[in-house]
Amino acid sequence: MSNLITQIGELTPIHEKQKLAFNADPFPDYATRINNLKKLKNLMLDNQEALIEALRLDFGQRSADDSLIGDLLTTVSGINYTIKQLKKWMKPKRKHIGILFQPASGHVMCQPLGVIGIIVPWNYPVFLSMGPLTTALAAGNRAMLKMSEFTPNTNQLLADLLASGFSNDEIAVIGGEADVAAAFSSMQFDHLFFTGSTHVGKLVMQAAAKNLVPVTLELGGKSPAIIADDMNLGTAVERFIFGKTLNCGQTCVAPDYIFCPQGKVEQLVSELQTRFTSMFPCVQENNDYTSIINQRQYDRIQSLLDDAVQKGATIIPLADEQTDTSKRKIPLTIVTNVTDDMQIMQEEIFGPLLPIKEYKNLEDAITYINARPRPLSLYIYSFNKNVQRKILEETIAGGVCVNDAAFHVANDDLPFGGVGASGMGNYHGEEGFIRFSHAKSILKRGKISFASLLFPPYGKAVHNLVYKFFIR
Repeated sequence: MSNLITQIGELTPIHEKQKLAFNADPFPDYATRINNLKKLKNLMLDNQEALIEALRLDFGQRSADDSLIGDLLTTVSGINYTIKQLKKWMKPKRKHIGILFQPASGHVMCQPLGVIGIIVPWNYPVFLSMGPLTTALAAGNRAMLKMSEFTPNTNQLLADLLASGFSNDEIAVIGGEADVAAAFSSMQFDHLFFTGSTHVGKLVMQAAAKNLVPVTLELGGKSPAIIADDMNLGTAVERFIFGKTLNCGQTCVAPDYIFCPQGKVEQLVSELQTRFTSMFPCVQENNDYTSIINQRQYDRIQSLLDDAVQKGATIIPLADEQTDTSKRKIPLTIVTNVTDDMQIMQEEIFGPLLPIKEYKNLEDAITYINARPRPLSLYIYSFNKNVQRKILEETIAGGVCVNDAAFHVANDDLPFGGVGASGMGNYHGEEGFIRFSHAKSILKRGKISFASLLFPPYGKAVHNLVYKFFIR
């Protein structure tokens, strides 16, 4: 019997089993949670090669280092940080109680929610399943993971690994196609966590709303990068190119397009060419360079290029090689002379294409960003603190890197999440622990209470005294 659940009919029995198990143990103690986290960590550490190979098979060619950096390092680092901080996070937080309500004490207790549904995308299937799972387990929950149909090898391996360490009333891994995902979104979870596109995120939220299931949506969008006029272009390229080429650009926080000061585009392209070539002397036969995951995504990216060319854009591939379409490897490709009617400037690229927009002054770039849906990430390249402050204060984005790209996601204590069209809610670190908990307020009184002094009949001296001192 496969440990990977693939049929719609299997979902409800598993959910009910997890719900019953949670109700029998609704507040797992610290030792239980730590034990679960350590088991999860050991499963990752002991099966690194198998995970790398499963990811390679799913992508056709997935750089082993892309998997180590983007999936395993981030996952294990997050578990380690959670283990280190969990005791502090679980400790009830004392709250101030006003003099009017004395004598009493108040605190907030983070209580597990129950059964968490986690919908996982295909681009980082280990990190984006095990990361939320880490947080869910730390908060004392059980979880059902709906994996992408695009990563069958990774899905099966994770299902088998997790089944070796956990019962399916603790963690269950779900495969299946879009129909299973739709059924999964409609279930009565205690919280539903989704990472994926804005379009699908709307459908997930709509399905969850029917059952009043709270959601966290980690979406995407077009994450801009602004190179300020004071910034050396070679330094700027050094700071953002890894974030753009990791996983061949199939990263939700990859820089989507670049604002370049007017008159410097040619120099920027030259710096990109130099740096890219030094990182990837060749592309087609290079195991360090990851493939586009499948033909559907490859065709989508090619259609973005075709549309841009038809509408007047200039295309500059940064590798002078004959493309082998069967390998689905596209070198980082610069797109200049872009206009807003091009699909490449309207849709999230999610691949190795990099449009460059010239701007005359910083206000123009800020106005352009603010006129569009709020991005998941925004990148600032400047050592001028006034420029940094201006962009930070006058734009809204899910997260920001100043003179870097994408690494804010890997920092364990920085909350990660979108805003507006790029998502709602955040996780990682303590914010993730709170996300998968109910912050229950508790007011506690002892044997002495003066609350009865406020009881009717009204008009007593004590009422007038309270109103006089507290309503002012």
